[in-house]
Formats: sequence, C-alpha cells, structure tokens
Amino acid sequence: MLREKLEQIDLEKWEAPELKEDMPHGDMPGDKIKIGDDHLMKASKIFPVLVEKMKDLNKEKIVISVFGGSGVGKSEIASLLAYYLRESGVNTYVMSGDNYPYRIPLYNDAERLSVFRANGMKGLIEAGVYDREMQETLNELWEKESDPDPKMKEVYPWLSYYQETGRKALAEYLGTFKEQDYDQVNEILREFKDNKAKIYLKRMGRSEDARWYDLIDFSDIPVLIMEWTHGGNKNIYGIDIPILLNSTPEETREHRRLRARDGKTDSAFTTMVLEIEQMELDDRASSAAIILSKAGEFLDPASF
Repeated sequence: MLREKLEQIDLEKWEAPELKEDMPHGDMPGDKIKIGDDHLMKASKIFPVLVEKMKDLNKEKIVISVFGGSGVGKSEIASLLAYYLRESGVNTYVMSGDNYPYRIPLYNDAERLSVFRANGMKGLIEAGVYDREMQETLNELWEKESDPDPKMKEVYPWLSYYQETGRKALAEYLGTFKEQDYDQVNEILREFKDNKAKIYLKRMGRSEDARWYDLIDFSDIPVLIMEWTHGGNKNIYGIDIPILLNSTPEETREHRRLRARDGKTDSAFTTMVLEIEQMELDDRASSAAIILSKAGEFLDPASF
C-alpha cells in the first residue's frame, strides 16, 4: 500500500503545495513552528530525494529521523516533509524527541550545570590544587556564570583543571542514557514497525506537572518522522532514513539568538553544550542517508 502511494508521486512534476493552517507538526506541548523561506527551500530540496529513498526501501512502515543542532530548523523541516507526504497521499506523524528526556527542561538544564560543576571541583582535588580560597573564587564565578568561560583560565590558570574535568563529565551525560529515555523511544519505534494500531506517546511540557500520554492511532499512518537533536544517536534502533541538518555551533547559536530560544544563548555554558552536541552530530554524520548544509547544499555522508 505505501509503495503504491509513493509510486504515484510524480517527482518530475511535483511542486511544493501551499501551506495550510492545519498542517502537521511535532507533538511537543507548546511547540510552535515558524516556517520561513529557508525552511521551504530546504524541505523542497530534501523531499524528492527522500521519496526516492523511501521507494528503494520497499517497506510498509518507514521511520525517518530529522536531526541536527538546536535551532537548526528540525521542527519546521520535519513538519514540512510530513505535510508534503500527507498532501501526496501518504499519512505521516511527526514525533518530537524532546518529550523523552527524563527531566523537564528547567531541571535538565540544572542537572547539566550540576554535572559540570561537581566534576570540575573533583578535577581540582585530583590535581592537588584545591583550597578554601579557590572555592571562594569559584563561588564568585558561579554567581557570574563565567566558570565555563575559557578566557577565565588566563586569570585563574587552575581553572583549566576544573573546566577540563567538568567538560569531560558533561560530555558523558549529554545525549546518553543518563539524560534521554532511549529505551522508551526504541519501544515506540518497535511497536510502530510491528503494526501496532494504537501507541501511547509521551508528552512533557515545561513544568513538573505537565506530563501525560496520548494514545495515537497509527492504523492508517505508514510513516513516522522523528525530529530531535539526538535523532541520530547510536542507541536508537529502527530508523530507516536519517536526515542530518548540518550546522556549526556558531550558526546554531546565532539561530537560537534570533529565535530567542532562551535567555542565555550567548553564555559560555550554552556554547560548551552546543560544542559537545556538535561533536556527537559530526560523529554520526557518516550514518546519515541525507545531509543538508546550513546553506542548503547536499553533503556526501561518506566523506563528511
């Protein structure tokens, strides 16, 4: 059935349909997408390539992952791809991976900072340089949130031990099983591939009491698109077509600033988080089926 519907899409004559107010989007509570010309351009370039790859799979259930750095446009482009497929006769659901950390954003951000600082202090002790005076300086740096800033090592050389150890621990937390519930994601993808008609999907807002599950009817939905920074993680199983939206940490940070995603976009700690996430994305780039650059150019996964 899916193969037949895909074969009916004439890519030589295909044109992106006009947008509608009720177009599909990710299922993260409160998630708002703002589609611009850049998103339209990229989705229109990806769609024909994606359909060809879907045809080659010759499967009745297909999982697509749209992943990349924070603020790169995953939500918008995933929504557009789902909309294009739906308008072409292929029902598609957009699943937001941001529902699957263990902690709400406020608490997870706090946990990230706690992991960095707690292990940074251990690094000072292991280096044999920690003392009470140093702790007082750290307290001042914490208050200013400048302790992750590399420039501060010029003022306090001992901070190199702190930052190196803290960053290493942070890298061992971000995007791992310690932070993300990959087991639940894998179970959902398994149930989808096993043709389970109805599947409970998690919802998580920005407050501790904003947690619930919705029962989604997948009986007539052959395609699931997952949009998530960690959608290319090696611990996720069942993805058929991984799509990487590539960007540099600098491009991601600028995008977040323009989008006003949070109040600390330019902080040293946010920069560190983005750099670590980018290392994971670069590491997984060769496993992507499609890579599109920030400028909208296709990149070769084999030589990325």
